[in-house]
Amino acid sequence: MLSGSIYKEEKRRKSKNNGALASFKMMMKKIAYQGVSGAYSHQACQNVYPDYQPVACESFQEAMRLVEDGDADLAMIPLENSTAGRVEEIYRLIPKMNLFVIAEHFEPVVHCLLGVKGAKIEDLICVGSHPQALAQCHNNIMRYRLEAIAKFDTAGAAKALATMGDKKRGAIASKLAAQIYGLDILMEHFEDVEGNMTRFLILSKEKHIPPLEEGKAYITSLMFEVRDIPAALYKALGGFATNGVNLLKIESYLSTNLTKGSQFHIDIAGHIEDEPIKLALEELEFFANDVKFLGTYFKNRKREKRL
Repeated sequence: MLSGSIYKEEKRRKSKNNGALASFKMMMKKIAYQGVSGAYSHQACQNVYPDYQPVACESFQEAMRLVEDGDADLAMIPLENSTAGRVEEIYRLIPKMNLFVIAEHFEPVVHCLLGVKGAKIEDLICVGSHPQALAQCHNNIMRYRLEAIAKFDTAGAAKALATMGDKKRGAIASKLAAQIYGLDILMEHFEDVEGNMTRFLILSKEKHIPPLEEGKAYITSLMFEVRDIPAALYKALGGFATNGVNLLKIESYLSTNLTKGSQFHIDIAGHIEDEPIKLALEELEFFANDVKFLGTYFKNRKREKRL
């Protein structure tokens, strides 16, 4: 047993260490994501920015707002998934945000069947997860005759399972979630089809445009609203064709104002300083309203295996 003086010295040392740790965490750069600890977005943050402190948020809007307010340096935001398609909410939020895209990241989604310590697959009678994860693991769920129970998110299902401690219940979540919540991985790659991938955009309050260098591949992302004139979209995009600019992606969606025209998100191959892109944008601005530059960033190498 520690004497009084030794106890006080030990307490003072621990307090000093805790203060230093808190100070270090304050100095660390932060990256915000939507979800709870162990979410696939959390996993993406660790894989791309291992030196940043991940900050869990209840919503995409909260994650973006933290960056806008300067309480986080970056946000890791999912835009689309190879199985589930686009994240509709993000397209409604992007026009309102005051942030820029500085990079893209493709995160493999590997679903793991999780159980409490000591559990076996044959012990399980039900499994919980986000509805999309349940759908992506449907065949294996049927194979093991499990009841599928929809949860708000994958990591939340893992967290709830750890709290319950029931060997008859399982969860479908990430490997990271298993580590965080002390669960056993009963089967890795529990998904029916491998190769599931989520494309993330990394958002920053500051505009970070990499310098234009020969031999480097870039992507430029834009948003715009077409003018109310005949063939407006055809004419707006015509400049890309006539100037030989490759249009990688185009997404349309209605704005919240029904009296306004349709809005479009486009990804184009190239740098904002490329001369053909400059010429194409001149034509775009003539036939479109509210052209918004989202960012120019390096083309991710995983794009060849993309959505």
